[in-house]
Amino acid sequence: MARYAMVIDTGKCVGCMDCVVACKTENNIPDGFSRDWIVEQVKGKFPNLHMEIRSERCNHCDNPPCVYCCPTGASHIHDKGGVVLITAGKCIGCKACLAACPYDARFIHPDGYADKCTFCIHRVEQGLDPACVAVCPTHCMTFGDLEDPQSEVSKLLASRNHHTILPETGTRPQIYYMVK
Repeated sequence: MARYAMVIDTGKCVGCMDCVVACKTENNIPDGFSRDWIVEQVKGKFPNLHMEIRSERCNHCDNPPCVYCCPTGASHIHDKGGVVLITAGKCIGCKACLAACPYDARFIHPDGYADKCTFCIHRVEQGLDPACVAVCPTHCMTFGDLEDPQSEVSKLLASRNHHTILPETGTRPQIYYMVK
């Protein structure tokens, strides 16, 4: 069974926001809302500073607290690829999933349901990359199946140092950030 993941090379990301615009366009996200965003983080102490620019979104966790707290089952794990999804028609807008997500990756859509990144599963099922990956001008984003050792994501993770965001939460996120 496939396990989809995304690898983002923070050394290549320039913060252009093409991924954000592509997501909003592909998924018809209303103005004022976003399924992904750009973060600039500076670490260290002067003069030894390091800046990381990264594209963030739902981490499609292997242990997703947003799914476990959903009272209606609207938040669920897709049977193909382990992608965390929301069935809008089942969502009552209670915001339990928003509170449970340590990545602040969800929002309440103006139509009253929780919304978030879907890894563009509708595109992936057609053999395409998620919209954000497809438009990235620096090719810093790679999407694929972690269960396939020959996939580009598996090869990248085996070849370079990487990290996830908030690993201490125990969510086992499936967005990996490669570092220099």
